[in-house]
Amino acid sequence: MATYHFLSDEWIEAARAIRAEYDGKGASVPHQVRMNLVITAVPFGDGTVSAHMDTSGGELELDMGHIDPADLTVTLEYDVAKAILVEGNPQAGMQAFMSGRIKVDGDIAKLMAMQGGVPDPLAAEIAGRIKDITA
Repeated sequence: MATYHFLSDEWIEAARAIRAEYDGKGASVPHQVRMNLVITAVPFGDGTVSAHMDTSGGELELDMGHIDPADLTVTLEYDVAKAILVEGNPQAGMQAFMSGRIKVDGDIAKLMAMQGGVPDPLAAEIAGRIKDITA
């Protein structure tokens, strides 16, 4: 299986294809949040990537570009974003937040509400497939 750098155009295309395979099959996301992401220190392109996460439709949508309106904006470094979003390492996120490497503007309660809960087995399967395509 081919692997790609996290957030590269090729990775985005492959991740979208995986998400499309599972469209409508997962459990509904219990918390609604519209979050913009600013990912810095990206090792390609101009060094910054703008993305968003939106669960307001009941499913997790993670895509490029910002949405308006957003509940919050999270700014974090590439390695931290990869650890959280691809490797599923919440400790990396907490550590980065506590050390000031993650900046949150907006409704932080929405972000905190997303922590915990019962994991969806299908979401775990999707996460595993995403991890497999990541270099």
